[in-house]
Parts: sequence; C-alpha cells; structure tokens
Amino acid sequence: MVTRQPTQAPADQAPTAPVAPAPVAAEQAAPAAAAPASSAPVRPAPAASPAPSVKTRPATARTAARQAAALPAAPSAAAARWWPAVALDIADGGWALDVPQIPAPAGTKLGDWFAWLGTGLPLRVERAHPAGRGGDGMVCLTAAALGQLGLPATLPGTEKALATLHTKLAKAAATVGMEISDQIGPSFHAFRRAGSAGGPKTSVRVTVAPWLGQGDGRQQAVSSLATPLATAPDGTRDGLTLTRRYRAFTADLGAAPGATTASTAMLLLDAVRPRVEWVKDETTGEWSSHLREGALPSGDLCVPPAAGARHPLTRELLSRGEAVCEEEDYKWWARELTGQEAVRPWVVAVDVCASYLSVTDSLRLPVGPLERVENPAWDGGKTAGLWWADFTTTAVDELLPHPATFHGRPPTGPGWYATPTVAYMITTYGFDPSTISVADLSAHTAPLLKEWTGRLRGGYKRAYTELGLMDGQAPEEFLAAYAVHKDVGTDPVRADALVLAGLYKNIYKGGIGKWADSARHLDDQVWLEKVAAAWSYRPELRFHIIAAARIAAHRRLRKTLLLTGRAPFAVNVDSYLYAADAPSPLELLPVKDDGTPVPGALRLGIAPGSHKHESSIPLEAAVEAMERREHPSKLVHRYATDGTPIGQEQPGADGGAAGTGNDDEEGDN
Repeated sequence: MVTRQPTQAPADQAPTAPVAPAPVAAEQAAPAAAAPASSAPVRPAPAASPAPSVKTRPATARTAARQAAALPAAPSAAAARWWPAVALDIADGGWALDVPQIPAPAGTKLGDWFAWLGTGLPLRVERAHPAGRGGDGMVCLTAAALGQLGLPATLPGTEKALATLHTKLAKAAATVGMEISDQIGPSFHAFRRAGSAGGPKTSVRVTVAPWLGQGDGRQQAVSSLATPLATAPDGTRDGLTLTRRYRAFTADLGAAPGATTASTAMLLLDAVRPRVEWVKDETTGEWSSHLREGALPSGDLCVPPAAGARHPLTRELLSRGEAVCEEEDYKWWARELTGQEAVRPWVVAVDVCASYLSVTDSLRLPVGPLERVENPAWDGGKTAGLWWADFTTTAVDELLPHPATFHGRPPTGPGWYATPTVAYMITTYGFDPSTISVADLSAHTAPLLKEWTGRLRGGYKRAYTELGLMDGQAPEEFLAAYAVHKDVGTDPVRADALVLAGLYKNIYKGGIGKWADSARHLDDQVWLEKVAAAWSYRPELRFHIIAAARIAAHRRLRKTLLLTGRAPFAVNVDSYLYAADAPSPLELLPVKDDGTPVPGALRLGIAPGSHKHESSIPLEAAVEAMERREHPSKLVHRYATDGTPIGQEQPGADGGAAGTGNDDEEGDN
C-alpha cells in the first residue's frame, strides 16, 4: 500500500550533509524533511568558556506612514517559528543578535560557536508549498564577530593559507561532532550527520559578510547574489544589512537567494510549484519520488525549430537554410518621421515596467513535449506551441513595428511563430489560420508561471511601495515620485527596498533567459548532458513569454495610436521613442473624459505593463543619429528627463532582454 505524503519528504533519503558552499547546493539535493517547530527545540549550548553579556538588535522599524502604504506584511518576528537568517555581531563587549528570540553562543571561542550552531537553532527557510521543501537557515558573521572568533578579516588568498584556515575550522567543528564544507569561501555550510555525537542532525549555512566579493572566481560566483544584499548605502558589506534584506527577500518570494538571479528564478519556481512529490510505501516503509501532475519532465525534449542557438538541432536546420523560431524582443526598429513628427522639438522615451511580469501570470505555456501536427486545427489559442505561418500578405499598421518580427520589418516568407503571436495576428489583423500547414504543439498547456509571477509581482510592488511608487498614482504624482525614488539617503528601509526591487527585476529576466541557457563556459558535450537535458532547458517557453510580452506591447501601442494618432518612431526592446511638443510624456497619454487612464493603452505607473519616463532628447539630436545610421535609443542615457545632457553614452544603453547566456541579463524590461 502506498500513501501520499505531500507535506513531508523522507528525512532519511536526504543527504546527510551538503558538500559545497554554493547557495544552490542544498536546494539541488534530494528533499529533506521540513520538521515542525516542536521537533527542533532550541537546546542550550554545552558548557563552554564564560559567555559575554548578550545584546539583541531588533530589525529596523518602518515608519507608520510606510506601514500604511505598504502591502500586507509577513508575520512579525515575535510570531515566527523559524527565521531564515540571523546576524552574529558584537556590541558592548558581548554577543549581539538581530533576532532577539534566538539565543546567543555560550562562549567566545570557535568551538563554542560550532556548539551553538549545532544546538538545533530555529533557523530555516520554510517551504512555500505543502509538497515542497524548505532550506537551511543562515548565520551571518559580521566583521566584529569574525574578530571575536579569531578568524581573519579577509579571506586567505593562497591555497596554503586557505587550507590552514579550513583545518582550523574543521578541528573546532569536530570537537562537537560538526563538519564543514570541503571548500571554504564567503559562504559555506556547517553540519552534523545523523547519529554523530554531540547533538541532533543539523545543517546551517554560514556567510561571512567581510569575505563577500573575495576569493577566486568560483568562490565569488557561489555568493554573488549575497554581495548586493550585504552592501550598505555607504558601500561597505555589512552582516546586519545582509540578514535584514535576506529575511525580507524570503518573506517576499518564499525561497532563499541562489548563486545567481537566473538560478534563483528556477529555485523559486520549484519552491512554489514543486516538480517532485514523495510517497511512502506503508508496507515496506520505503520512500520514493515521482513527478507531480503538470511538472516539467527532464530530458532533451527539443524540437528543431525551437532548440536554442547552441543546440545541434538548430545548427543542422540552419545549415540546410531552413527557418527557426525567432520570437524575440524588438531590436533596433525605426522608421522615417512623419511631417507632423518632424516639426516637434522633442523626443520622449518611455520604458515598459516589468514587461514580462505583465504577461506571465495567466500565460498558457507548453508544459508537455512538442509534437508535430500536420494541418492543425486552430482552437482559439488554447494550445501552446509553434505554428508554421505566413504573414507576408497580412496588412498591419504602417506606423508601428510589425507585430510578428523582432526587427519590426514585415516578414519575407513563412516562419515559426509561438501561439501568442498567431492569436494576435488572427484576432487583430484577420490572418486566416486555415493556411497553417504544420505545427509543433504541446500535449499539455498550462499557466506554469502563475505562482512564480505572483511571488515576484508581490515582492516587486512591495519594494516599490517603500520607495513611494504604487498603483493608482496620478501621472504627475508618479513622475515626481519616480524622479526621486533612488534618493535613499541614510534611510535603511528605502535602501533595502531599492536593492530588492533591482534583484526582483533581474530574477525574472534572468529566469526567462535561463529557459534557453547557452552556458558558454561549458564545452558542447557537457552542455548537452548538463544543460540541454535538464528540466529547466525549454527554449519554447522562452519564445512564448517573449512573444506574449512583445504582443502585449504592440497591443498597447496600437490602442494608443487609434486613440491619439501618436506612434513611436523608434523602438528597442521595451523602450519607445515618440516625437513630442514638450520634454514630458503627459501629452502622449490617452485619458477618459474624467481624466483617468484608458485601460490597455499607454499609461504611467510602476505596475507591470505600465510605463515610466526614461529620457527626453532634442529631436535634432535624434535625427542626426539616424542620419549616421545609429539607432536613436542610444541617446536615452545621454539626456535626463528634462532634456539636459548628462554625458557620454553609458554601457548597456541599448537596453536589455531575457537573453540566453549562462548568467543574468541586464536591462529594464
């Protein structure tokens, strides 16, 4: 007899200890049991050297005004059973912890510290889904705590010195039955195996704030996301700042940060929509796992038109001169100015906020493998997949970029298009779906990213609310608030919110790029085995998301054009350049009779799919750039929103999109 146990994974199936310091390592291991609070009491540390007096550092309180404006907050520290992170610091000659409910070490020696780590501290990242798994809690050492424990202020730079430090830590850990990761860096694990002397089985992540950003490439890579979380407004790396932001991060997303924003996106998806469910055979007592219904399967499931740039299937198709799917963000589209546009003195650039998050909540994605279908029947866009369609004779709006191509020019022949593009061409421009002769369609279509989007949108909106940007603001109010939202001064709440908002944006962008990860640091064979065969390699999902975001943008541009007669003359990614009479986007906004924004058209705001004012450029400068055959969007970072020159073009001025590299993509969409 087999009993499903979606809320408890088998503890004895979990690895006895993590073996690498990477923040992702524990999450990639087999699930361990998420024990209830009662099963992990806080035990007193064993007798040790005399303990100094204990101080507590409560987390920075928010002002009443911000509390009123903020979204619903996570449970208070006093009500929590588990905490994801705690900082160990020194104040007034004694230990100081920024979570008062967690007891301090009993002494000041290294062995005392390891004994404390092994007492069953209430540190854990709680699971976000009943069938999911939690993660190890984190203890962060500040510079003062590092000195108190007799550890170096900087991470040793030679292999010999690093080995000496590892030996010192390992010997101290062994005195209380603890072990540490095989390699030491800014982040590592301390753990005790089941059955070892000294106390209960436990595992804790240790992060040393002053060491962040130090060490070799691997050591820096595994803690790269912790570095911005630990960086205070003055540029120092502070343990108290790290744990405060870490707790906010896990409260918002329900998952701990991974090594990079891209890997964090996949950890988040697995946390809120677990792929695996564990079941127990009551006869044998053995546990086994299976994929949950609707989970993405592992294995190389690519089809030739959508296998990704690095895949052999794509190379073979291109070598034969055949087409592949090219659903991408708009890139470098521009047209000639109309007569009315040419006499306006300004160019106003507006940028879409969180364009991908504006579509992923309900977007139906191809969860199952794609299967070739001849003469497919169109079902109104309910089935996700790729369709061989010819839009060359379908008339579209001449003042706008073509909705079906990334370059914005009309297609020159048939091609492979994702369902969102085909549906839009049918409903908006009258394309005949009966002309589609072949398609690669998914046997299972579902809104795969619904929960993932909800977590990210919630964190994104909460962070921006702290910065004075929220839904429902009038255009003038939003413009004024956005102009100063990065001026955080010495306010830790605003500084934290600014950092977290940036991380959340990079997580959703990096995650969408991760679906077609080219992992350029790996050779071809390793890439095929480790990346292309993973459940997280699904280029067709990326094509659907980007197609949906591009189509949503085109729909807004088209509605604005129909209502106001105004259209952008240049587009790059999600940056739109309009000719204007003043250096302000207000004249571009369609409004109803009562002055409120028209739904589905150009509107200002921080909500996903709304727009912000990016720059105002003298029209003459934009015309000169186009005469030099340069795209005018390259001027965006040379001019402020009032049209004042601000210097030379900055790196990354061409915007950013959900790319396919091995790391996180930058940009503002």
